[in-house]
Amino acid sequence: MGFKRSSNYDTSALPVTLFAHVVAIAVITLLLVWLLHFREGVAFKSEVEAQIFNMHPLLMVIGFVLLSGEAIMAYKTLPAIRKWPKMIHLLLHLVALGTGIVGIYAVFKFHSDEGIPHMYSFHSWLGMSTICLFALQWLFSFFTFVYPRAEASTRKSVTPWHAVLGIIIFFMAILSTETGLVEKFFILRLQRNQEAVVINFTALLVFMYAASVVISVLFF
Repeated sequence: MGFKRSSNYDTSALPVTLFAHVVAIAVITLLLVWLLHFREGVAFKSEVEAQIFNMHPLLMVIGFVLLSGEAIMAYKTLPAIRKWPKMIHLLLHLVALGTGIVGIYAVFKFHSDEGIPHMYSFHSWLGMSTICLFALQWLFSFFTFVYPRAEASTRKSVTPWHAVLGIIIFFMAILSTETGLVEKFFILRLQRNQEAVVINFTALLVFMYAASVVISVLFF
């Protein structure tokens, strides 16, 4: 479902995908340092409302963005044995969608508890558009490629559009992440301190991860 792949293990993309995995680990590390060391920590239920908000970047970056990238790269990093790459691609995107929904719930809960208006920024508009398109893409793909499954000719004609739209939605998720980090940077009024450096490097690594994902699936 999605990107064209050879019948054998595609070693040409291996260096790029390995680099993407390393960058993903670095993103997770910096994000946890930021939320656990510089901020208040994370929690679904807490008297400290900021801990609830912090679930939003945690789930959206690690769950939604990074898992989406891993799902996209599954066609390049896994051997083409039966339908395993397709199912892993599908399931990783499903988990990403689930974490994205929970992440949006966390920020809505925080805003409601704090009396902050919902959906007032470009970041929120873009993020909501991304999660809605992501969900529609997943449902359409499930019905087309998995069950009840369209005819072979239909699947063949839909596949290129599925791949292109998937990349567009992935970059929408990346842009949502970057605008969210910038928005938080200014809300916290950070300047030249350690927390600012951590956030900036996190944003830079998220972009590098996105570039690695796209390169691995489009140019190899």
